[in-house]
Amino acid sequence: MQNKVLTIALSAALGLTATAAQAATLDDVKAKGYIQCGVTGGVPGFSAPDANNVWAGLEVDFCRAVAAAIFDDPDAVRYTPLTSQERFAALSAGEIDILSRTTTWTMSRDTDLGITFVGTMYYDGQGFMVREADGIASALDLSGAAVCIESGTTTELNAADYFAANGMEFTPVVFTDQDEVVKAFEDGRCDVYTTDSSALAAERSKFANPDEYIILPEIISKEPLGPVVRQGDEQWFKINRWAYYALLEAEELGVTQANVDEMLGSDNPAVKRLLGVEGEFGTPIGLTNDWAYRIVKHIGNYGESYERHVGPETDIGLERGLNALWTDGGLQYAMPIR
Repeated sequence: MQNKVLTIALSAALGLTATAAQAATLDDVKAKGYIQCGVTGGVPGFSAPDANNVWAGLEVDFCRAVAAAIFDDPDAVRYTPLTSQERFAALSAGEIDILSRTTTWTMSRDTDLGITFVGTMYYDGQGFMVREADGIASALDLSGAAVCIESGTTTELNAADYFAANGMEFTPVVFTDQDEVVKAFEDGRCDVYTTDSSALAAERSKFANPDEYIILPEIISKEPLGPVVRQGDEQWFKINRWAYYALLEAEELGVTQANVDEMLGSDNPAVKRLLGVEGEFGTPIGLTNDWAYRIVKHIGNYGESYERHVGPETDIGLERGLNALWTDGGLQYAMPIR
């Protein structure tokens, strides 16, 4: 019996040691002075560099929000472009602190890879893009088509399932890099380009003649896209999760980048808690109590980020749809800060 007790105690001690060894991301980030953020090679509206190599996009804004919460500086971020095949290995190896790269939340990824999804920054679904001149009106007309696909993504299996379920055949034309996929489609090496519908809209916006391409109406999958962190560091996970919720909560409460200073004087208890005027909501996650104020001051709320990068007034032109707040009929819903 004594040996059993000792064994249990030793196992518990080892478990605590392992947890402590893993739970160092915030300390590491503070020590180096920036967050290393894994992004795409360049998908407009989500994560893409401009001519001066300044990164921007909805997913970039998430990393900037976390940097704002920690450093009061949204520019305390460095970016690592990653292919779909590289992204999870880079996160697991500690080469990046956050993966914010059009990554679909699935059960196998969440349970098999030693990673944890933070939340859903964009509710998406897989679609198909074709040339308008080909006269294709529906994905059900694609039997026998050559389809350009990026490997290492959920796109491959979704396409195979869709064609099989509808008794159609297709020829997959597979590439390891998104830019290769897009170029192959533009060069006519395949009839169809398939990926998340938001990415189709983003890539089409870069074409010389976007009007010559159409995105078919069918959405064939659920693609909840969100940021990811390494499993095992509960503090770092919670910092990222509540940064995501703060962006949503700010929009719901009407707190914007323009009015956040004025809102410090609000009588609304929920606004006071969000902005750190009341309560102690920063200390439990290793941050100052004004962490969410910093996010809104530097980034704005979720809706502002959405409209700035992918909304109807941008070249990408995506309606809010499922990405509207729950109060507006969408799926975006923040847990309460209280």
